[in-house]
Amino acid sequence: MINRKLTRSINVRGIPIGGGRPVVIQSMCNVPAHDVDAALAQIERLAAAGCAIVRLAVPDMEAVGAFRAVRKQTSVPLVADVHFDYKLAVAAIDAGADKVRINPGNIGGADRVRAVIDAARGAGVPIRIGVNSGSLEKRLLEKHGAPTPAALAESALSWVSFFEGEGFGDVIVSIKSSGVLTAIAACREFAARCDVPQHIGITEAGTVRSGSIRSAVGLGALLLEGIGDTLRVSLSGDPVEEIYVAKEILKSLGLMGGPTVIACPTCGRTRVDVAETARRVEEMVAAVDADMKIAVMGCVVNGPGEAREADVGIAGGRGEWLIFVKGEPLRKVPEAAALEELRREIFKK
Repeated sequence: MINRKLTRSINVRGIPIGGGRPVVIQSMCNVPAHDVDAALAQIERLAAAGCAIVRLAVPDMEAVGAFRAVRKQTSVPLVADVHFDYKLAVAAIDAGADKVRINPGNIGGADRVRAVIDAARGAGVPIRIGVNSGSLEKRLLEKHGAPTPAALAESALSWVSFFEGEGFGDVIVSIKSSGVLTAIAACREFAARCDVPQHIGITEAGTVRSGSIRSAVGLGALLLEGIGDTLRVSLSGDPVEEIYVAKEILKSLGLMGGPTVIACPTCGRTRVDVAETARRVEEMVAAVDADMKIAVMGCVVNGPGEAREADVGIAGGRGEWLIFVKGEPLRKVPEAAALEELRREIFKK
C-alpha cells in the first residue's frame, strides 16, 4: 500500500486534484495550435483512451481564438499553455480555460504574473506554476551553478510563496527535467517542504520506446513515495500513447483499477504469436473498468501454472489454444476461435 502525501486540493472543471484523490492523467494536443477541428478530434481520442485533462498550446492571439472555439465544443477540461506573454494567459482565461499553465520565470516579471493571478482569481480557475531546467531564473542559475534539484525546488517554493503573498493559493506545481534523477530529487525536495499538489512528469522523455521507460522509472519512483497528484507521460508522437503508458504505470502500482494483460516472453517451445495476440487482447479490454488480470501464454504445458494468479487466460499450442481460469484448464478451442472464446470468459467476470 502506497501512503500518498496529503496535499491541498484544486479543482479543474469538476475534476479534483490533490487531497489524496486518485492520480489524474493528463496529456497535450500536438496538432497545430490554430486547427480547431484537428484539436477536437485529438481531444476526443485522448478522452476515449482515458485522459482526464487536455492541455493546448496558446502561442499567439490567433491561438486564443482557436482555444475559445475548442472550449465551446468539448466538455473535456482544457488547460491553456502559455509562455513569455502574460497577455495570452489573461486572454486564454477569458476564452474559457479551466486552468492556465505559466512559467513565472519567463512571463516577464512580478507585475505581469500578478495580472495573470488577478484574471484567474476573477474567473475562479487555478494556475499551474511550471518550473523546468530549461528556463530557470538567472539568479538561481548563478546561485547554484546549474539547474540542480535544489535550484528547481527553490524556484518552485519561491513562486508558491509569491502567489500566496498575493492571496492566491489555487495553484499546482510542476517541476520537470529531462534528467530522471534530477526530476525525482527536485520533486522530492519540494514535497518535503510544501503541501501544494504536484503535476509530475519527465520532460522531453523521448520516443514511445525510450520515453516510456524513462517515464516509468521517474514517475514510478515518485509515486512509490506518495508524490504526485496528476501526471503526464511526455512522448514524441501520438499523445494517445501517453495515456496507455500512464495507465499502465498507475495500474502497476495499484493506484488505478482496470484490466492488466500479462504475457510470457516466449521461448523455443512457442508455436503461436504471443505478442500479436496480447496486443489484440489489450485492445479488446481497453474500455473495461473491472479489475482483472488476463494472461496470454505461449505454452499449453506450463502456461496455466505460470499464470495461475491471472483471473483468466489463454495458452497457445499448435493449431489450438487452451482457455484457463485461475490456472485451471477450462477447455481447448481452435486457434481461429481463441480470442472470441477468451472474450466470452472476460465479460463473464
